[in-house]
Amino acid sequence: MKNLFLSAAIILGGLTSFASTSPISNSIVKTISIQDEYTEIKLEEVPAAITEALKKAYPDAVLSKAYKNAKSEYKLDVAVGDKVGNLFANADGTWIKK
Repeated sequence: MKNLFLSAAIILGGLTSFASTSPISNSIVKTISIQDEYTEIKLEEVPAAITEALKKAYPDAVLSKAYKNAKSEYKLDVAVGDKVGNLFANADGTWIKK
């Protein structure tokens, strides 16, 4: 009788390990890289509207480089204090979030 209970417990214990399923995850990661071709321009070629907008938004900013793409969007390399970053603007001085 003792052997019967022991063998039943072993069989049930073995079946529960097969009953558990591991989660299956099929994850597809799609990465889209959008790269606009910007060409470097002289700082004198940056429109006055952009330089005025830069002075208004960031009075202490120093413009180090400027780039322009085919859609007349400008990429500006700017330093404010010890922080360096990029700003994007249209030709009319409107800031673009990218």
